[in-house]
Amino acid sequence: MSKESGSGDNPPEVPAWPAHLERRRWPREPTDRRERQAVTQPGLVPSHFSTLGLPPAEQFDAWRQHMAPLIDVRLPDGMFPDDGFPAEQVGWHLGDLLFVQQRTPGFSYERSRAMLRSSPIDHWSVGLFRSGRAWTEVDRHVAETGPGELLFRSLGYPYRGRMTESVAVLLFMPFELLADDASKLEGANNSVLSGGLAGLLVNYINGIESNLSTITAPEVPRIVRTMRDMIVACAASVTRPDATGSPVNIGMMERAHRYIHQNLHSGDLTPDAICRALGISRTRLYQLFEPSGGVLNYIRRRRLLQAHAALSDPTNKRPISEIAEAAGFDVAANFTRAFNHEFGANPRDIRKMAATEQHVAPLALSERQGGATIGDWLKSIQG
Repeated sequence: MSKESGSGDNPPEVPAWPAHLERRRWPREPTDRRERQAVTQPGLVPSHFSTLGLPPAEQFDAWRQHMAPLIDVRLPDGMFPDDGFPAEQVGWHLGDLLFVQQRTPGFSYERSRAMLRSSPIDHWSVGLFRSGRAWTEVDRHVAETGPGELLFRSLGYPYRGRMTESVAVLLFMPFELLADDASKLEGANNSVLSGGLAGLLVNYINGIESNLSTITAPEVPRIVRTMRDMIVACAASVTRPDATGSPVNIGMMERAHRYIHQNLHSGDLTPDAICRALGISRTRLYQLFEPSGGVLNYIRRRRLLQAHAALSDPTNKRPISEIAEAAGFDVAANFTRAFNHEFGANPRDIRKMAATEQHVAPLALSERQGGATIGDWLKSIQG
């Protein structure tokens, strides 16, 4: 056997690059393009909450107040407020998505029916644990979540649970962002997402987290759309009937949300019109929206959120008066007053910020006064 044939033990040498030929290289980016990318300003300004700077005896009370609009929190048995509660959250506002990094000691939590009435939040939530474990109960079904696992949950239904000391990433999205797929998602409430799609979603979340400080405003909508599609695909593969109530209630609420979303800017969007479209009584309609503070409050908030989105879009040149009218306000002063109460800023300020091509997140009144809560952060999500 000749040496040239090769047995695998002595692979042939790679010939040297001929000296008379130019070595081809990957095309390089023009210097001016690299420089433009380098000077692009990040579009996300995070919100911070921490108890680390407080005396230990005051830390848990601060955490409880911060979380009060969303859940009621309690210390585990055998722990006391004087022991301290070093907790941290960083919230990144990506338009229709709130990305929260969280580190806390162990605690128990509950979102009761009474809280749903006083805090009309019906967002979807995805939690990814880095460390620690959690047990969450919805309608007598308990979901256990550990490191590397994803918990999918609706904030529009009561739940309770407990968690150990943990590090986690929490994603919050308004109902409207996933409204077209609500029928696929309701049955997955309080489920652990698993399988190959869930693994891809975990990888995507990890990639977003590692680049939060460099994401620019024009990239935000694409990121949110991709995240939404991946979450829908994962949750749709989980089917557990009666996870959050009877199929009749789930279907009716989905139809109500969809009808309101499709007719949000119609002057004929009234409780009577909704009842006729759904074929239900006013009493039934009010029961459905009782956790959201009433159907009129729900419609008003969704209109204000869309107005905020329009004012935050630098390509939207419609007059503020026209945006106010679309939000259901015939008097500009009433629109400004309601907008300022909801977001802690007037419409002209939001439009001015958008003109600078900065990412604009609604600023709640309490945050403007230095007392932001998780509820204020959730208000930044544009439905």
